[in-house]
Amino acid sequence: MYRPVPAAVLTILGGLFIFAVGAIIAIIGVFALFFAPLFAGYFFIGAVVGALLILDGILMLIVPSLRVAWGVLAIVLGVVSLPFALGGLLIGFLLVLIGGLLAISRGPRIPVTTARRIDPPGPT
Repeated sequence: MYRPVPAAVLTILGGLFIFAVGAIIAIIGVFALFFAPLFAGYFFIGAVVGALLILDGILMLIVPSLRVAWGVLAIVLGVVSLPFALGGLLIGFLLVLIGGLLAISRGPRIPVTTARRIDPPGPT
């Protein structure tokens, strides 16, 4: 069975970038809690999205039969990370986007059949 290892590694690395930026924004949001308590919960969404992307990359390795679903989920979470975690300074977003596209597009290799090739007639 084909394991999307490059896609999973890129998704995990992108998730780490997004988680780091989301955690920094969350720390800044704790200080904003005193000034705007209504919006303080939104600052933690970036860190949660980063953690979900790391989990998504791990699940790509554990359950490779659902690689298309994990790839779509990675792309959706990467887009969600843009407003909440700045996409991990866009580096994380690009890594997740490439990882998700690799997971969707790359699949198991189709074995070559043993049928005989017929060459067109020509000069010998």
